[in-house]
Amino acid sequence: TGGAVRFGVSMEPELLERFDQVISRKGYTNRSEAIRDLIRDYLVRQEWEEGQEIVGTVTLVYDHHVRDLAEVLTSLQHEHSDRVLATLHIHLDHSNCLEVVAVRGSSGEVQRLADRIIGTRGVKHGRLAATTTGKRLK
Repeated sequence: TGGAVRFGVSMEPELLERFDQVISRKGYTNRSEAIRDLIRDYLVRQEWEEGQEIVGTVTLVYDHHVRDLAEVLTSLQHEHSDRVLATLHIHLDHSNCLEVVAVRGSSGEVQRLADRIIGTRGVKHGRLAATTTGKRLK
């Protein structure tokens, strides 16, 4: 269908001023770009809640001296090879490693896998960052 649709939004001046300050700091050139990103973010959260297919990364820091931890993490990824797309492994220092696991699947599947990875003994910190596959967004 193409083209943009214009619409008006009413809000308190103080709220608009705060919004303008934030979008300026983030480098937006106009309000429309910022509002489009906010709407897309909301729609992506809806996809998550509806159990749609999502993609994301599980980022974790762990102590590679913990016995069998690397093997356990690798085994988990192999067990879920239908959801694991790729893994990036970085040696941070003598003891610590950073691992980024790219994942894809329903939001529930991805969350359960992330919880298992992050909850593994020896993982110091982990976080799932999920987003859309883009199929449902324009």
